[in-house]
This record gives sequence, structure tokens and C-alpha cells, in this order.
Amino acid sequence: MAERPVFVPNLSGKSLVLEMPIAFKWHPGMAASQKRKNVEALHEAAHSRGLTYLLEVSSKSDREIGRRLSAFHQKVRLKDGLLVPLECAFQGSKVFEDGGPYNDLYYIDPRDAKRDNRLKESGNLTRFDFEGEIFPLCPKSVFYDWLYVNAILPERAWLQRLFKVDGFTDIEFNPEKSINCQARSCAFFVALERRGKLDEAISGFDKFAELQNGIGF
Repeated sequence: MAERPVFVPNLSGKSLVLEMPIAFKWHPGMAASQKRKNVEALHEAAHSRGLTYLLEVSSKSDREIGRRLSAFHQKVRLKDGLLVPLECAFQGSKVFEDGGPYNDLYYIDPRDAKRDNRLKESGNLTRFDFEGEIFPLCPKSVFYDWLYVNAILPERAWLQRLFKVDGFTDIEFNPEKSINCQARSCAFFVALERRGKLDEAISGFDKFAELQNGIGF
């Protein structure tokens, strides 16, 4: 057995996203077929909790929209107009006790950026520095969510189809090992849009962080 969260856009109250842990039968193995079985098992288990329409947000999704929303497919625009992979922008903006930001990571393959040894050898993470603007570590995942929401924003009209989704999953995300999750970020986007707060949120990072922290509701 395993347990993974389903991220549910919350349309009332201070919390924008509800995280519902779901236990399900785990199918071990690295093959894509095994991962698809795990997605199916997670969704089937969630159905019994009243979550009938779920979307896997990852390259393992059986739906095109879920694959397109994968963070590895998203781009972030730099001040010079260049588009770089979201994962590269995130990893290359990390500042540690003993180094960073490593902006050269903006321009390489996102999987290589994530595995760069400097990210493990530079001490504790202290903040993010994205093109000279400083971003904090708290609220949890706020910088990653800020990048993600802004990356998918150009598809805003097309993404209204997400309004009918009950919750979002990412089968690769393990909350015991990671903080940031593309499925959670997607749920934030939907919650902000459906509450009529998206324009306010993207007006500036400080306002985005306030809303994510439950301030202003």
C-alpha cells in the first residue's frame, strides 16, 4: 500500500487548496505501464471519497491536458524575452548558504538542471533570486507556485475546462520527500480563477503570497 495526496481546489475559506491523503495499492516498478496502474489505483481509491473526476498532472497522465500541464513542459519568460523551462528557472534561482544562484542552469535540459551537484553541495537553501528579485521559502512552495501559475497563464481561456475537475494528482510526488508539486500548483490556479482572485494574485508576488497564505479572504 501507498499514500498520495489529491489536491482539491477550495472555493471558500482561507485555504485555497485542500490536500486529501488517499491510500491505495502500489504497483512497484519503473515501467510506464506500472506508473499508469498506480495512477488508476489512486484515482479509483479517491472515487470512494467522493472525488469522481480527477486529473493526473504529469507526463504519466492518460489525458493530453494533464501531460501539457506537466511542469517539464512549461516555460518561464525572462526579462530579455527568452523562454526557459520552468524547472530550470526554479533550480537556477536557488540561493544556498555557500553558493547560488546558479543562473547557468536556466539554459540546460531541465532534468540535468535538477541533478546538478551544486544544488546538493552548497549548504542549506536560504531563498530564491530570480533575475535580481528575492523570493522567500515561505509560504511553502510559494515561489514554485508563482512560476507555475505565470507559466500557464497564457492558456487561461483554454484552461477553464479544468473547472469541472474535482482534484489533481501527481503520481511521482511523495510529500515525505518533496515540497513542490505541479498538481498542487495547478489546483492553486483553478482555485484563484474560480474565486475571481487570479488577476489580483498575478499583479505582484507579494499579493500572490498573501492570497496563498489565506490573507484577503
